[in-house]
Amino acid sequence: MPVSLSGLATGLAALLRPIARLLTPLCLAGVLLLSSCSASASGLSGKYVDDTVAVADSLLVTIGLSADDPERPAAEVQARSLMNDYVARYRPRSAVNGLSSFTTMQTALNSLAGHYANYPNRPLPEALQARLRKEFKSAETAAARGS
Repeated sequence: MPVSLSGLATGLAALLRPIARLLTPLCLAGVLLLSSCSASASGLSGKYVDDTVAVADSLLVTIGLSADDPERPAAEVQARSLMNDYVARYRPRSAVNGLSSFTTMQTALNSLAGHYANYPNRPLPEALQARLRKEFKSAETAAARGS
């Protein structure tokens, strides 16, 4: 008995339609799950030493911007997000949060975040800038040493 090509195509389409309806949400969930396991949107890699150096360097650039730099407000918003992501990632990790590099970094981040929260339109005082530079460099050095 001959089977028409259009009848075969219609039958195949009818068979595949329910399978596609089931697989589409599963594939979407898989993609979302896998993308959430990759590096965060902030650019943190999950490697403590690399992230500490990258965050410190980024924040050193941000605090070095002059008060009249048009990029400063956007850089400060990005810095706040980066600080929050860094602390959220590493504070819960007991292997990291007891290290001197982390406590130094956290002290610097708290100082900078406090200034941004309390004095959002004022530039960093020179004394605070100097202290932050020192603490960020100290945290970088200690993280690279593994302490």
